[in-house]
Amino acid sequence: MRKPSDTRLKLLQTALDLFWEKSYGSVSVDDICACCGVNKGSFYYAFKSKSELSIAALEHYWAHSCRPSFDAIFSDQVPPLERLQTYCQTIANSQLAKYQKTGKICGCPFSSLGCELSTQDDPVREKIQEIAARTIKYIAGAVRDAIEENLIKPRVSAGEIAKQVYCYVVGCVMQSRIENNSDSLINLKAGVFRILDTA
Repeated sequence: MRKPSDTRLKLLQTALDLFWEKSYGSVSVDDICACCGVNKGSFYYAFKSKSELSIAALEHYWAHSCRPSFDAIFSDQVPPLERLQTYCQTIANSQLAKYQKTGKICGCPFSSLGCELSTQDDPVREKIQEIAARTIKYIAGAVRDAIEENLIKPRVSAGEIAKQVYCYVVGCVMQSRIENNSDSLINLKAGVFRILDTA
């Protein structure tokens, strides 16, 4: 993968932070340029549009933050239920860390942007669906291993259970953002393990 230029990297990181902490619609190209000290000419040299930038920013965040974290959390060297427990704790901790920095529960950047743009921007929606599918695949691996070890009682396929877990986590995080309160995250693990129906 080609290393992004300093200007491109600034735009990627700044855009994600602004979209995440505020919203896509409330942040203009001028806002992004002002925040990272880049002129509009440089912006449009790097990206054709704000939409193209948002897709690249989401992929950059996945590649440089989510994937390395998930590779460690969901390593097959870790017991499957421990993987899922750590996943829940990591999600909660990331929201609390963002809250300490901004004073807001910012939610998941992928689902927040997806909710805002899913009916307006198909390429953004497709990118977010792709990233969601990657996350579900990690969860499904842990669920499959837990089934094989007779740790959970499957009623449906591992893939379907993983999707239920993912949707539950996204819903809790979204509700926390709506309320600007971390209470919905306190019982994240308990809710996930109810879905798993652990033996």
